[in-house]
Amino acid sequence: MDTILFVAQTESDGSLGKASLEALTSAKTLAQELGTTFSVGLVGANVQAAADSVADCGATAFLGVSGDDFAKGRYATDAAALAALAKAAGAAIVLGAATSRLSRVLPGACARLGGRSDTNVTALAVANGKLMVTRWYYRQRMFAELTRTERPWFLSVSPGCFAPYSGQGATAAVTPVTPELPAGGLRTKVTSIISPSAEEQTIRPDAKLLFVAGAGWTKKQPDGTTHLNEAEDIILKFISKAQASLGTSKSLVDISGEGQQVMRFLTHMHQVGQTGATPRHPKGLATCCHGEEPHTVGWRFIGERRAINLDPNCGWAQGKADVLYVADAFEVMREVLALMG
Repeated sequence: MDTILFVAQTESDGSLGKASLEALTSAKTLAQELGTTFSVGLVGANVQAAADSVADCGATAFLGVSGDDFAKGRYATDAAALAALAKAAGAAIVLGAATSRLSRVLPGACARLGGRSDTNVTALAVANGKLMVTRWYYRQRMFAELTRTERPWFLSVSPGCFAPYSGQGATAAVTPVTPELPAGGLRTKVTSIISPSAEEQTIRPDAKLLFVAGAGWTKKQPDGTTHLNEAEDIILKFISKAQASLGTSKSLVDISGEGQQVMRFLTHMHQVGQTGATPRHPKGLATCCHGEEPHTVGWRFIGERRAINLDPNCGWAQGKADVLYVADAFEVMREVLALMG
């Protein structure tokens, strides 16, 4: 019988993030379907608070790797910690959230144990007593269901696919685990983490609305001139007031290479579509974007889709949007900002 280990790294405040709580739900559900037990393995400066917050999740054991060396993300320490947790738990299946920190080291920890790894899993199922995982390929144009006989099997679970675990909490008995660090010592020293403030952040994975700015914002307007500064002001004000997440199309990101001006706050990290991100938000609003297939494939997991475009025959009008407003995005967004106050 396969035993399951859920692994997570604590946040800076010692808690578990939403993505990790979603992965915990997946581990708990899988254990019930397989008729087996699962353990919890945590990594951080001090994991007791995180363990206590999920003490009533049904795990049979809580394992922890603690210390200042494990407070910040670093490949050498994270990979060693995860491998040690999996070995201590005797786990055949290891599940964790596909966060940037965990995704970087999970396959490496798996390789140290001679296992197999699959990333960005979106669904788990049991068929004939075997675990089947679902993951998408080719930017969500096709998906496959996989099963493996090799163990241990390490899986990273994509955020947004499971409900986050919520419990009353209690006091957990955490068994300390000491990983084997490189004999020559740690070559990388984490001095600080620099990140924008919440007000400056424009990519918000948990936002209720995705706002996409297309290349039309940088084109000449009816008066024959471009209004790039005004476009930047409108977009940033709306993103701030609505606490929305900002996205863009490949064409807007790429026109900088053609010598055209682009919005200073847009990067490839904002790109949505076939060669960009596939975000998950309840609602999405596309502006000045034609709705071509390479871009709209990135909207696969957006719940309600709306678009603003002057072309009534654009891609959004071909069944890709629930509502298409045939209007000038500048005029519409000016009015929206006025209504928002």
